[in-house]
Amino acid sequence: MLILDTNTVSYYLRGDTAVVNKLRAIAPSDVSIPAIVEYELRYGFERLPEQVRTRGMARLTDVLQALQVLPFDSDCAQQAARIRAALEADGSPIGPHDILIAATALRYGGTLVTRNTREFSRVAGLQWQNWHENA
Repeated sequence: MLILDTNTVSYYLRGDTAVVNKLRAIAPSDVSIPAIVEYELRYGFERLPEQVRTRGMARLTDVLQALQVLPFDSDCAQQAARIRAALEADGSPIGPHDILIAATALRYGGTLVTRNTREFSRVAGLQWQNWHENA
């Protein structure tokens, strides 16, 4: 299962060719997003002027209807706590939302699709892909 990070969905919504082509080549049943990503995207649109926000939210709703949204549950919370403790012990923490997204990907056993490899590459055991590496 591929799990989309916030930046990947943002690039898709903007029509980025690399992301659009790769995502359209995959069955929607093989793609999901963490609830934390949905939150980040909705928050981003809420900050925009009404006309832009309305269009963006409509496009986001269409995307969300085609994908499974992965809830952040107790198992995710345990994963997140372990990730944060390990990264802090190494002196290489990552952002709080990224911890929650990584924890969700680990809990559901998926591969995170992100452009933010600098942070996510620090998470032990996390599988990830960057659809912009060879774009």
